[in-house]
Amino acid sequence: MTIPFTGSYSLDDVQFLLKPMAMQDTPVHIKEALIQSGKKHYSQMLTHESLPPEHYLPLFYQAMDLNQQRMAGHLLVLAERILATRPHGITLVSLARAGTPVGVLLKHVLKRHFNTEAGHYSISILRDVGIDQNALRRILQNHAPESLVFVDGWTGKGVIARQLAASLQAFAVTDGVTIPAELYVLTDLSGSAAVAAASEDYLIPSCILNATVSGLVSRSVYDPNTAAPADFHGCVYYRQFEQHDLSRYFIDTMLACVDHAWQECASDFEIGTHDRLQLQSVSQSLLSWISERYGVKQHNYIKPGIGEATRVLLRREAQVLLLQDSDCEATRHLRWLAESRSIPIDIVTDLPYRAVALIREMQ
Repeated sequence: MTIPFTGSYSLDDVQFLLKPMAMQDTPVHIKEALIQSGKKHYSQMLTHESLPPEHYLPLFYQAMDLNQQRMAGHLLVLAERILATRPHGITLVSLARAGTPVGVLLKHVLKRHFNTEAGHYSISILRDVGIDQNALRRILQNHAPESLVFVDGWTGKGVIARQLAASLQAFAVTDGVTIPAELYVLTDLSGSAAVAAASEDYLIPSCILNATVSGLVSRSVYDPNTAAPADFHGCVYYRQFEQHDLSRYFIDTMLACVDHAWQECASDFEIGTHDRLQLQSVSQSLLSWISERYGVKQHNYIKPGIGEATRVLLRREAQVLLLQDSDCEATRHLRWLAESRSIPIDIVTDLPYRAVALIREMQ
């Protein structure tokens, strides 16, 4: 029997249905050229992570101070919504990687404050590739399809929500099992999640860091040319970063904040309603405007919202960073990242989100 892979978390937190593996380091500029030329899919390559610079790490702690209370309230709202929609059992399936810390928190919130045990797995979903069907099959060996709750941190353009729906539709055909194609997130910018606690573009602190806040696990990778038919999608486990890992700090700090929020307003936390059609309209209008204004040929190169913009500046070649405000606390880390990489910053005061990053198109 294989030992469950939990990254730097414990089995009480999560089981990663990912295959730890060694991956060649592909520098960002080479990766970008290969992706944009169509020679390789982004999921086939990985740029190895380094530890956050000394001057960057304080931005994470500032983000915690500024946003942990709001996030704690949203975790309670989302937990209650999960209970309402899954009355006969809950199996959390977080989408690696941004969904993983949220899933860990929800598992503990459900147990502490709602007396409900939930299984928690983290599995891979990749744009154009789909969800890891082998991981889904493993979960379904022990859990009912109707208990599954797919968890992510936020939505940007709704690409992952649409990919989830398409993947589960295909899975129903191949495996004869119907799973609700519903995505649960803390905040839904694009109106594409089935259930969300909010729709505002705020700084979810875990988005500031990479592996060191996500169980020391890389984003997921998949190469159909090398993967065995029964393999899970892959990842790199950054064991060498153990002394700098903030994954447990993040979980413990957030759970203490949730405990406080529960005591303050256990019977009175607000479940907001969101006009999904309006959110979708705003998202589409923004994509059209940016395509025209900046000559962006593909919407894949437009990354709206703080979370998505952060990913671009950490992992991709950025053309420009658009900000709603030149001096907003929520985007201080983005300004630091852009300035340290000599990426231009445009201030667009009527931007519907705090930030949007554009990926540089290679000539």
